[in-house]
Amino acid sequence: MPQPALLAHDLVRSLGGRRILDGISLTASPGHRIGLIGENGVGKSTLLRVLAGMDEPDAGSVTRPPDLGFLHQEMPYDTDATIAAVLDEALREAREDLAELDRLGEELARVPADDPGHQALLDAYAQRLEQAQDRESWDADRRAALVLDGLGLGAFEPDRTLGSLSGGQRGRLALAALLVRRPSALLLDEPTNHLDDGAAAFVEEQLRALPGTVVVASHDRAFLDAVCTDVIDLDPAVDGPVRYGGNYSAYLAQKRAERERWERRYAEEQEELEALRQSAGVTAHRVAPDRGRTDNEKMGYGHRGGRVQQQISRRVRNATRRLEDLERGQVAEPPRPLRFAATGELAAHSEDHARPLVSLRDVRVPGQLALDGLEVSATDRLLVTGGNGAGKSTLLAVLAGRLAAEGEVRRQGELAVGLLAQDTVFERDDRTVRDTYELSLGEARAEKVPLSSLGLLHEADLGRPVGHLSVGQRRRLALALLVARPPHLLLLDEPTNHLSPRLCDELEEALGTGPGAIVVASHDRWLRRRWQGREIRLVQ
Repeated sequence: MPQPALLAHDLVRSLGGRRILDGISLTASPGHRIGLIGENGVGKSTLLRVLAGMDEPDAGSVTRPPDLGFLHQEMPYDTDATIAAVLDEALREAREDLAELDRLGEELARVPADDPGHQALLDAYAQRLEQAQDRESWDADRRAALVLDGLGLGAFEPDRTLGSLSGGQRGRLALAALLVRRPSALLLDEPTNHLDDGAAAFVEEQLRALPGTVVVASHDRAFLDAVCTDVIDLDPAVDGPVRYGGNYSAYLAQKRAERERWERRYAEEQEELEALRQSAGVTAHRVAPDRGRTDNEKMGYGHRGGRVQQQISRRVRNATRRLEDLERGQVAEPPRPLRFAATGELAAHSEDHARPLVSLRDVRVPGQLALDGLEVSATDRLLVTGGNGAGKSTLLAVLAGRLAAEGEVRRQGELAVGLLAQDTVFERDDRTVRDTYELSLGEARAEKVPLSSLGLLHEADLGRPVGHLSVGQRRRLALALLVARPPHLLLLDEPTNHLSPRLCDELEEALGTGPGAIVVASHDRWLRRRWQGREIRLVQ
Protein backbone atom coordinates (compact mmCIF):
# COMPACT_ATOMS: atom_id res chain seq x y z
CA MET A 1 0.00 0.00 0.00
CA PRO A 2 1.64 3.28 -1.08
CA GLN A 3 2.12 5.97 1.53
CA PRO A 4 -0.44 8.80 1.13
CA ALA A 5 0.73 12.32 0.23
CA LEU A 6 -0.05 15.50 2.14
CA LEU A 7 -1.69 18.03 -0.19
CA ALA A 8 -2.67 21.67 0.33
CA HIS A 9 -4.32 23.84 -2.29
CA ASP A 10 -4.55 27.64 -2.34
CA LEU A 11 -4.60 28.14 1.44
CA VAL A 12 -5.65 31.53 2.79
CA ARG A 13 -5.58 32.38 6.50
CA SER A 14 -5.92 35.78 8.19
CA LEU A 15 -5.24 36.49 11.86
CA GLY A 16 -5.85 39.80 13.62
CA GLY A 17 -6.78 41.51 10.37
CA ARG A 18 -3.50 40.48 8.69
CA ARG A 19 -3.31 37.88 5.92
CA ILE A 20 -0.73 35.33 7.08
CA LEU A 21 -1.20 32.71 4.35
CA ASP A 22 -2.06 34.02 0.92
CA GLY A 23 -2.84 31.31 -1.61
CA ILE A 24 -0.20 28.76 -0.52
CA SER A 25 -0.21 25.33 -2.19
CA LEU A 26 1.94 22.40 -1.16
CA THR A 27 2.54 18.83 -2.31
CA ALA A 28 4.43 16.73 0.22
CA SER A 29 4.98 13.25 -1.18
CA PRO A 30 6.26 10.23 0.78
CA GLY A 31 10.01 10.30 1.20
CA HIS A 32 10.16 14.10 1.04
CA ARG A 33 11.25 16.05 4.11
CA ILE A 34 10.33 19.69 3.59
CA GLY A 35 11.81 22.52 5.64
CA LEU A 36 9.84 25.75 6.12
CA ILE A 37 12.04 28.80 6.67
CA GLY A 38 11.52 32.55 6.85
CA GLU A 39 11.29 35.47 9.23
CA ASN A 40 9.17 35.25 12.37
CA GLY A 41 5.58 36.05 11.49
CA VAL A 42 5.62 34.85 7.86
CA GLY A 43 3.27 31.97 8.70
CA LYS A 44 5.38 28.85 9.36
CA SER A 45 3.51 27.79 12.50
CA THR A 46 0.17 28.89 11.04
CA LEU A 47 0.76 26.74 7.96
CA LEU A 48 1.60 23.72 10.12
CA ARG A 49 -1.55 24.18 12.20
CA VAL A 50 -3.70 24.40 9.06
CA LEU A 51 -2.01 21.33 7.56
CA ALA A 52 -2.61 19.45 10.81
CA GLY A 53 -6.30 20.41 10.94
CA MET A 54 -5.90 22.30 14.22
CA ASP A 55 -6.80 25.55 12.46
CA GLU A 56 -9.28 25.96 9.61
CA PRO A 57 -8.22 28.02 6.57
CA ASP A 58 -10.38 30.92 5.41
CA ALA A 59 -10.11 29.44 1.92
CA GLY A 60 -8.44 26.49 0.27
CA SER A 61 -8.28 22.81 1.16
CA VAL A 62 -6.01 20.20 2.73
CA THR A 63 -5.89 16.46 2.05
CA ARG A 64 -4.03 14.71 4.86
CA PRO A 65 -3.32 11.09 5.83
CA PRO A 66 -5.58 9.85 8.65
CA ASP A 67 -2.62 9.02 10.91
CA LEU A 68 -0.89 12.39 10.56
CA GLY A 69 1.16 13.41 13.60
CA PHE A 70 1.76 16.95 14.82
CA LEU A 71 4.20 17.74 17.60
CA HIS A 72 1.99 20.29 19.34
CA GLN A 73 -1.03 18.04 19.60
CA GLU A 74 0.69 14.92 20.80
CA MET A 75 0.30 15.53 24.54
CA PRO A 76 -3.46 15.40 25.23
CA TYR A 77 -2.83 14.20 28.77
CA ASP A 78 -3.37 15.56 32.27
CA THR A 79 -0.34 16.31 34.41
CA ASP A 80 -1.20 13.16 36.38
CA ALA A 81 -0.66 10.96 33.30
CA THR A 82 2.50 8.85 33.31
CA ILE A 83 5.30 8.34 30.80
CA ALA A 84 4.07 4.74 30.43
CA ALA A 85 0.60 5.99 29.39
CA VAL A 86 2.10 8.26 26.73
CA LEU A 87 4.17 5.40 25.33
CA ASP A 88 1.23 2.98 25.40
CA GLU A 89 -0.73 5.40 23.21
CA ALA A 90 2.25 5.83 20.90
CA LEU A 91 2.52 2.03 20.55
CA ARG A 92 -1.22 1.46 20.16
CA GLU A 93 -1.27 1.45 16.33
CA ALA A 94 1.72 -0.92 16.09
CA ARG A 95 0.10 -3.31 18.56
CA GLU A 96 -3.18 -3.12 16.64
CA ASP A 97 -1.27 -4.05 13.47
CA LEU A 98 0.17 -7.17 15.10
CA ALA A 99 -3.13 -8.18 16.67
CA GLU A 100 -4.96 -7.76 13.36
CA LEU A 101 -2.33 -9.78 11.51
CA ASP A 102 -2.77 -12.59 14.05
CA ARG A 103 -6.56 -12.50 13.61
CA LEU A 104 -6.39 -12.46 9.81
CA GLY A 105 -3.83 -15.26 9.85
CA GLU A 106 -6.12 -17.43 11.95
CA GLU A 107 -9.05 -16.75 9.63
CA LEU A 108 -6.98 -17.59 6.56
CA ALA A 109 -6.06 -20.90 8.16
CA ARG A 110 -9.76 -21.72 8.62
CA VAL A 111 -11.07 -20.52 5.23
CA PRO A 112 -10.32 -22.87 2.29
CA ALA A 113 -8.45 -21.45 -0.70
CA ASP A 114 -11.45 -22.03 -2.98
CA ASP A 115 -13.82 -20.16 -0.67
CA PRO A 116 -15.18 -16.87 -2.21
CA GLY A 117 -13.99 -14.92 0.86
CA HIS A 118 -10.45 -16.23 0.82
CA GLN A 119 -9.13 -13.63 -1.66
CA ALA A 120 -10.62 -10.76 0.35
CA LEU A 121 -8.86 -12.08 3.45
CA LEU A 122 -5.58 -12.34 1.53
CA ASP A 123 -5.91 -8.73 0.32
CA ALA A 124 -6.68 -7.49 3.83
CA TYR A 125 -3.70 -9.43 5.23
CA ALA A 126 -1.34 -8.04 2.56
CA GLN A 127 -2.51 -4.47 3.19
CA ARG A 128 -2.11 -4.76 6.95
CA LEU A 129 1.27 -6.46 6.52
CA GLU A 130 2.57 -3.60 4.37
CA GLN A 131 1.31 -1.07 6.93
CA ALA A 132 3.02 -2.98 9.75
CA GLN A 133 6.25 -3.09 7.77
CA ASP A 134 6.13 0.69 7.17
CA ARG A 135 5.58 1.25 10.89
CA GLU A 136 8.11 -1.43 11.82
CA SER A 137 5.46 -2.69 14.22
CA TRP A 138 7.37 -5.81 15.26
CA ASP A 139 10.21 -3.59 16.49
CA ALA A 140 8.04 -0.97 18.19
CA ASP A 141 8.82 -1.78 21.84
CA ARG A 142 12.57 -1.93 21.23
CA ARG A 143 12.31 1.29 19.20
CA ALA A 144 10.47 3.01 22.08
CA ALA A 145 13.35 2.23 24.46
CA LEU A 146 15.88 3.39 21.86
CA VAL A 147 14.05 6.67 21.23
CA LEU A 148 13.73 7.46 24.94
CA ASP A 149 17.46 6.88 25.39
CA GLY A 150 18.28 8.98 22.33
CA LEU A 151 16.28 11.91 23.70
CA GLY A 152 17.73 11.69 27.21
CA LEU A 153 14.62 10.20 28.84
CA GLY A 154 15.73 6.58 29.16
CA ALA A 155 16.56 6.82 32.88
CA PHE A 156 13.10 8.12 33.82
CA GLU A 157 10.78 5.70 35.62
CA PRO A 158 7.72 4.71 33.51
CA ASP A 159 5.34 5.73 36.32
CA ARG A 160 6.76 9.26 36.49
CA THR A 161 4.02 11.84 35.88
CA LEU A 162 4.09 14.56 33.24
CA GLY A 163 3.61 17.16 35.95
CA SER A 164 7.01 16.25 37.40
CA LEU A 165 8.78 16.94 34.08
CA SER A 166 10.16 20.29 32.93
CA GLY A 167 8.72 21.96 29.83
CA GLY A 168 11.72 20.84 27.78
CA GLN A 169 11.37 17.25 29.01
CA ARG A 170 7.66 17.18 28.13
CA GLY A 171 8.52 18.47 24.66
CA ARG A 172 11.09 15.71 24.22
CA LEU A 173 8.57 13.11 25.37
CA ALA A 174 6.06 14.40 22.81
CA LEU A 175 8.70 14.13 20.10
CA ALA A 176 9.62 10.63 21.30
CA ALA A 177 5.98 9.53 21.05
CA LEU A 178 5.84 10.70 17.44
CA LEU A 179 9.05 8.94 16.48
CA VAL A 180 7.79 5.74 18.08
CA ARG A 181 4.48 5.98 16.20
CA ARG A 182 6.10 6.57 12.77
CA PRO A 183 3.01 8.20 11.20
CA SER A 184 2.83 8.46 7.40
CA ALA A 185 2.95 12.28 7.66
CA LEU A 186 4.76 14.15 10.42
CA LEU A 187 4.57 17.91 11.13
CA LEU A 188 7.18 19.43 13.45
CA ASP A 189 7.55 22.98 14.77
CA GLU A 190 11.10 23.78 15.95
CA PRO A 191 11.79 20.16 17.01
CA THR A 192 15.39 20.76 18.10
CA ASN A 193 14.55 23.39 20.71
CA HIS A 194 15.90 22.21 24.09
CA LEU A 195 17.92 19.39 22.47
CA ASP A 196 21.66 19.00 22.99
CA ASP A 197 23.94 18.05 20.10
CA GLY A 198 23.59 14.32 20.64
CA ALA A 199 19.81 14.36 20.87
CA ALA A 200 19.50 16.60 17.80
CA ALA A 201 21.72 14.25 15.77
CA PHE A 202 19.60 11.30 16.95
CA VAL A 203 16.37 13.00 15.80
CA GLU A 204 17.95 13.77 12.42
CA GLU A 205 18.84 10.09 11.97
CA GLN A 206 15.33 8.98 12.93
CA LEU A 207 13.64 11.39 10.52
CA ARG A 208 15.87 10.39 7.61
CA ALA A 209 14.75 6.78 8.17
CA LEU A 210 11.01 7.55 7.97
CA PRO A 211 9.32 6.34 4.74
CA GLY A 212 6.55 8.94 4.90
CA THR A 213 6.31 12.73 4.67
CA VAL A 214 7.93 15.23 7.03
CA VAL A 215 7.19 18.98 7.07
CA VAL A 216 9.22 20.94 9.60
CA ALA A 217 9.48 24.61 10.54
CA SER A 218 12.91 25.35 11.97
CA HIS A 219 15.58 28.00 12.50
CA ASP A 220 18.17 25.26 13.07
CA ARG A 221 20.32 25.40 9.95
CA ALA A 222 22.36 22.31 10.88
CA PHE A 223 19.12 20.35 11.29
CA LEU A 224 17.72 21.61 7.97
CA ASP A 225 20.96 20.66 6.27
CA ALA A 226 20.99 17.15 7.73
CA VAL A 227 17.30 16.29 7.17
CA CYS A 228 15.65 18.19 4.33
CA THR A 229 15.13 17.07 0.74
CA ASP A 230 13.37 20.38 -0.04
CA VAL A 231 13.29 23.88 1.47
CA ILE A 232 10.37 26.33 1.13
CA ASP A 233 11.22 29.99 1.73
CA LEU A 234 8.08 31.71 3.04
CA ASP A 235 9.60 35.20 3.07
CA PRO A 236 7.62 37.55 0.78
CA ALA A 237 8.54 37.23 -2.90
CA VAL A 238 7.02 38.52 -6.14
CA ASP A 239 5.72 35.10 -7.17
CA GLY A 240 4.92 33.86 -3.66
CA PRO A 241 6.80 31.24 -1.58
CA VAL A 242 9.63 29.54 -3.46
CA ARG A 243 10.48 25.83 -3.16
CA TYR A 244 14.11 24.80 -3.52
CA GLY A 245 15.26 21.24 -4.09
CA GLY A 246 17.90 19.86 -1.74
CA ASN A 247 19.03 20.56 1.81
CA TYR A 248 19.99 23.87 3.42
CA SER A 249 23.43 23.96 1.76
CA ALA A 250 21.78 23.51 -1.64
CA TYR A 251 19.30 26.27 -0.76
CA LEU A 252 22.18 28.62 0.10
CA ALA A 253 23.93 27.88 -3.19
CA GLN A 254 20.74 28.60 -5.14
CA LYS A 255 20.11 31.80 -3.17
CA ARG A 256 23.67 32.98 -3.85
CA ALA A 257 23.20 32.34 -7.56
CA GLU A 258 19.88 34.24 -7.46
CA ARG A 259 21.55 37.15 -5.68
CA GLU A 260 24.37 37.27 -8.24
CA ARG A 261 21.85 37.26 -11.12
CA TRP A 262 19.84 40.01 -9.40
CA GLU A 263 22.94 42.17 -8.80
CA ARG A 264 24.15 41.64 -12.38
CA ARG A 265 20.75 42.48 -13.86
CA TYR A 266 20.42 45.57 -11.66
CA ALA A 267 23.91 46.80 -12.58
CA GLU A 268 23.34 46.26 -16.32
CA GLU A 269 19.99 48.03 -16.15
CA GLN A 270 21.47 50.98 -14.24
CA GLU A 271 24.15 51.29 -16.91
CA GLU A 272 21.51 51.30 -19.63
CA LEU A 273 19.42 53.86 -17.75
CA GLU A 274 22.41 56.17 -17.36
CA ALA A 275 23.27 55.80 -21.05
CA LEU A 276 19.68 56.54 -22.09
CA ARG A 277 19.48 59.59 -19.81
CA GLN A 278 22.73 60.91 -21.24
CA SER A 279 21.68 60.11 -24.79
CA ALA A 280 18.29 61.74 -24.41
CA GLY A 281 19.78 64.83 -22.72
CA VAL A 282 22.72 65.36 -25.10
CA THR A 283 20.75 64.61 -28.27
CA ALA A 284 17.91 66.84 -27.18
CA HIS A 285 20.40 69.66 -26.79
CA ARG A 286 21.69 69.03 -30.34
CA VAL A 287 18.19 69.27 -31.78
CA ALA A 288 17.38 72.53 -29.99
CA PRO A 289 15.70 75.03 -32.36
CA ASP A 290 18.20 77.86 -31.79
CA ARG A 291 21.26 75.77 -32.70
CA GLY A 292 23.33 77.82 -35.14
CA ARG A 293 24.46 76.42 -38.51
CA THR A 294 28.08 75.44 -38.94
CA ASP A 295 30.34 76.92 -41.65
CA ASN A 296 30.43 73.77 -43.77
CA GLU A 297 26.64 73.56 -44.06
CA LYS A 298 26.50 76.74 -46.24
CA MET A 299 23.83 76.58 -48.98
CA GLY A 300 22.53 73.10 -48.03
CA TYR A 301 21.74 74.17 -44.53
CA GLY A 302 17.96 74.17 -44.76
CA HIS A 303 17.57 70.84 -46.55
CA ARG A 304 20.25 68.85 -44.78
CA GLY A 305 19.56 70.50 -41.43
CA GLY A 306 15.88 69.58 -41.56
CA ARG A 307 16.65 65.98 -42.40
CA VAL A 308 19.29 65.68 -39.66
CA GLN A 309 17.02 67.31 -37.12
CA GLN A 310 14.27 64.82 -37.96
CA GLN A 311 16.68 61.91 -37.44
CA ILE A 312 17.91 63.34 -34.16
CA SER A 313 14.36 64.02 -33.01
CA ARG A 314 13.45 60.41 -33.74
CA ARG A 315 16.43 59.20 -31.70
CA VAL A 316 15.40 61.49 -28.84
CA ARG A 317 11.85 60.14 -28.90
CA ASN A 318 13.07 56.52 -29.01
CA ALA A 319 15.56 57.05 -26.18
CA THR A 320 12.97 58.88 -24.09
CA ARG A 321 10.35 56.18 -24.65
CA ARG A 322 12.82 53.41 -23.75
CA LEU A 323 13.92 55.38 -20.70
CA GLU A 324 10.33 55.81 -19.50
CA ASP A 325 9.61 52.08 -20.01
CA LEU A 326 12.73 51.05 -18.09
CA GLU A 327 12.09 53.48 -15.22
CA ARG A 328 8.52 52.21 -14.83
CA GLY A 329 9.52 48.57 -14.55
CA GLN A 330 13.12 48.78 -13.40
CA VAL A 331 14.66 46.09 -11.21
CA ALA A 332 14.71 46.99 -7.52
CA GLU A 333 18.11 47.45 -5.95
CA PRO A 334 19.17 44.28 -4.07
CA PRO A 335 18.95 44.86 -0.28
CA ARG A 336 22.33 45.38 1.28
CA PRO A 337 23.44 42.51 3.53
CA LEU A 338 24.16 43.21 7.18
CA ARG A 339 27.62 44.63 7.78
CA PHE A 340 29.56 45.73 10.86
CA ALA A 341 31.27 48.67 9.17
CA ALA A 342 34.15 50.41 10.92
CA THR A 343 33.56 54.04 11.85
CA GLY A 344 36.08 56.82 12.15
CA GLU A 345 35.56 57.51 15.82
CA LEU A 346 35.83 53.84 16.77
CA ALA A 347 38.74 53.01 14.49
CA ALA A 348 40.63 55.82 16.22
CA HIS A 349 40.73 53.86 19.50
CA SER A 350 44.44 53.07 19.56
CA GLU A 351 45.63 52.30 23.05
CA ASP A 352 48.47 49.81 23.25
CA HIS A 353 47.33 47.05 20.87
CA ALA A 354 49.92 44.74 22.38
CA ARG A 355 47.82 44.70 25.55
CA PRO A 356 44.46 42.86 25.59
CA LEU A 357 41.24 44.86 25.62
CA VAL A 358 40.07 42.78 28.58
CA SER A 359 42.03 40.41 30.79
CA LEU A 360 40.50 38.00 33.33
CA ARG A 361 42.41 35.99 35.93
CA ASP A 362 41.00 33.59 38.53
CA VAL A 363 37.50 34.96 37.96
CA ARG A 364 34.63 33.48 39.99
CA VAL A 365 30.92 34.16 40.12
CA PRO A 366 29.69 31.73 42.80
CA GLY A 367 27.36 29.11 41.36
CA GLN A 368 27.66 30.52 37.83
CA LEU A 369 31.22 30.81 36.53
CA ALA A 370 34.74 29.66 37.34
CA LEU A 371 37.49 30.72 34.92
CA ASP A 372 41.24 30.58 35.50
CA GLY A 373 42.15 33.07 32.79
CA LEU A 374 41.11 34.74 29.52
CA GLU A 375 42.48 37.55 27.36
CA VAL A 376 40.58 39.27 24.54
CA SER A 377 42.75 41.12 22.02
CA ALA A 378 41.75 44.13 19.93
CA THR A 379 40.94 42.03 16.84
CA ASP A 380 39.85 38.79 18.49
CA ARG A 381 37.12 36.50 17.20
CA LEU A 382 36.21 34.30 20.17
CA LEU A 383 33.47 31.69 20.38
CA VAL A 384 32.27 30.63 23.85
CA THR A 385 30.55 27.23 24.00
CA GLY A 386 29.30 24.90 26.72
CA GLY A 387 26.12 23.30 27.98
CA ASN A 388 23.20 25.11 29.57
CA GLY A 389 24.29 26.47 32.94
CA ALA A 390 28.00 26.41 32.10
CA GLY A 391 28.23 30.20 32.47
CA LYS A 392 28.32 31.53 28.89
CA SER A 393 25.95 34.45 29.55
CA THR A 394 27.66 35.12 32.88
CA LEU A 395 31.06 35.41 31.19
CA LEU A 396 29.71 37.93 28.67
CA ALA A 397 28.16 39.98 31.47
CA VAL A 398 31.52 40.03 33.29
CA LEU A 399 33.36 41.08 30.10
CA ALA A 400 30.78 43.85 29.61
CA GLY A 401 31.28 45.13 33.16
CA ARG A 402 27.63 44.50 34.01
CA LEU A 403 28.32 41.81 36.62
CA ALA A 404 30.82 41.99 39.47
CA ALA A 405 33.10 38.99 39.86
CA GLU A 406 35.71 37.76 42.28
CA GLY A 407 39.26 37.78 40.92
CA GLU A 408 41.09 40.13 38.58
CA VAL A 409 39.31 41.93 35.71
CA ARG A 410 41.34 44.51 33.73
CA ARG A 411 40.10 46.65 30.83
CA GLN A 412 41.75 49.22 28.60
CA GLY A 413 40.62 52.76 29.30
CA GLU A 414 37.81 54.40 27.30
CA LEU A 415 36.75 51.00 26.02
CA ALA A 416 33.41 51.00 24.18
CA VAL A 417 31.59 47.73 24.87
CA GLY A 418 28.32 46.58 23.30
CA LEU A 419 26.32 43.60 24.53
CA LEU A 420 23.47 41.87 22.72
CA ALA A 421 21.79 40.07 25.61
CA GLN A 422 19.30 37.22 25.27
CA ASP A 423 16.62 39.30 27.01
CA THR A 424 16.26 42.59 25.15
CA VAL A 425 14.85 45.47 27.24
CA PHE A 426 14.38 49.09 26.16
CA GLU A 427 13.92 52.06 28.47
CA ARG A 428 10.57 53.14 26.99
CA ASP A 429 8.20 50.56 25.47
CA ASP A 430 5.84 53.32 24.29
CA ARG A 431 8.44 54.91 21.99
CA THR A 432 8.37 53.96 18.34
CA VAL A 433 11.13 51.91 16.77
CA ARG A 434 12.30 54.92 14.75
CA ASP A 435 12.39 57.24 17.78
CA THR A 436 14.19 54.66 19.91
CA TYR A 437 16.85 54.26 17.21
CA GLU A 438 17.35 58.02 16.73
CA LEU A 439 17.41 58.85 20.45
CA SER A 440 19.85 56.04 21.22
CA LEU A 441 22.31 56.96 18.45
CA GLY A 442 21.80 60.68 18.18
CA GLU A 443 20.35 62.49 15.18
CA ALA A 444 23.61 62.75 13.21
CA ARG A 445 24.53 59.08 13.54
CA ALA A 446 20.98 57.89 12.82
CA GLU A 447 20.97 60.02 9.67
CA LYS A 448 24.36 58.66 8.59
CA VAL A 449 23.25 55.04 9.09
CA PRO A 450 19.46 54.96 8.49
CA LEU A 451 17.67 52.09 10.22
CA SER A 452 15.91 51.20 6.98
CA SER A 453 19.29 50.63 5.29
CA LEU A 454 20.26 47.78 7.62
CA GLY A 455 17.63 45.29 6.47
CA LEU A 456 16.81 44.23 10.02
CA LEU A 457 13.27 45.59 10.32
CA HIS A 458 10.50 46.18 7.82
CA GLU A 459 9.62 49.77 6.96
CA ALA A 460 6.05 49.16 8.18
CA ASP A 461 7.35 48.34 11.69
CA LEU A 462 9.42 51.50 12.19
CA GLY A 463 6.43 53.48 13.44
CA ARG A 464 5.26 50.81 15.90
CA PRO A 465 5.86 51.12 19.66
CA VAL A 466 8.78 48.98 20.83
CA GLY A 467 6.48 47.24 23.30
CA HIS A 468 4.39 45.88 20.42
CA LEU A 469 7.33 44.13 18.75
CA SER A 470 7.94 40.39 18.91
CA VAL A 471 10.96 39.03 20.79
CA GLY A 472 12.78 38.57 17.50
CA GLN A 473 12.00 42.09 16.32
CA ARG A 474 13.26 43.60 19.58
CA ARG A 475 16.50 41.66 19.24
CA ARG A 476 16.89 42.92 15.68
CA LEU A 477 16.44 46.51 16.89
CA ALA A 478 19.09 45.97 19.57
CA LEU A 479 21.37 44.47 16.93
CA ALA A 480 20.74 47.46 14.64
CA LEU A 481 22.00 49.82 17.36
CA LEU A 482 25.23 47.81 17.58
CA VAL A 483 25.62 47.60 13.80
CA ALA A 484 25.11 51.34 13.37
CA ARG A 485 27.86 52.21 15.86
CA PRO A 486 30.14 49.21 16.36
CA PRO A 487 31.96 49.16 19.71
CA HIS A 488 35.57 48.20 20.31
CA LEU A 489 34.37 45.01 22.02
CA LEU A 490 31.17 43.43 20.73
CA LEU A 491 29.56 40.71 22.88
CA LEU A 492 26.78 38.60 21.35
CA ASP A 493 24.79 36.20 23.53
CA GLU A 494 23.07 33.54 21.35
CA PRO A 495 22.85 36.03 18.45
CA THR A 496 21.05 33.63 16.10
CA ASN A 497 18.11 33.05 18.46
CA HIS A 498 14.84 34.37 16.99
CA LEU A 499 16.47 35.28 13.67
CA SER A 500 15.61 33.75 10.32
CA PRO A 501 18.22 31.45 8.74
CA ARG A 502 18.92 34.06 6.03
CA LEU A 503 19.62 36.78 8.58
CA CYS A 504 21.75 34.38 10.64
CA ASP A 505 23.90 33.72 7.56
CA GLU A 506 24.32 37.44 6.90
CA LEU A 507 25.13 38.06 10.57
CA GLU A 508 27.85 35.38 10.53
CA GLU A 509 29.40 36.89 7.40
CA ALA A 510 29.26 40.33 9.02
CA LEU A 511 31.15 39.09 12.09
CA GLY A 512 34.22 38.59 9.93
CA THR A 513 34.22 42.23 8.81
CA GLY A 514 33.84 43.92 12.18
CA PRO A 515 36.34 46.61 13.16
CA GLY A 516 37.00 45.46 16.73
CA ALA A 517 36.92 42.37 18.91
CA ILE A 518 33.89 40.08 18.84
CA VAL A 519 32.97 37.47 21.45
CA VAL A 520 30.03 35.17 20.68
CA ALA A 521 28.34 32.75 23.08
CA SER A 522 26.30 30.22 21.13
CA HIS A 523 24.84 26.71 21.08
CA ASP A 524 24.07 27.06 17.33
CA ARG A 525 25.60 23.97 15.68
CA TRP A 526 25.80 25.57 12.22
CA LEU A 527 27.63 28.64 13.56
CA ARG A 528 29.98 26.52 15.67
CA ARG A 529 30.91 24.24 12.76
CA ARG A 530 31.82 27.19 10.53
CA TRP A 531 33.58 29.34 13.15
CA GLN A 532 37.01 30.56 11.96
CA GLY A 533 38.32 32.16 15.16
CA ARG A 534 39.31 30.99 18.62
CA GLU A 535 37.03 28.89 20.80
CA ILE A 536 36.79 28.22 24.53
CA ARG A 537 34.44 25.69 26.08
CA LEU A 538 33.07 26.26 29.57
CA VAL A 539 32.41 23.21 31.72
CA GLN A 540 29.70 23.26 34.34
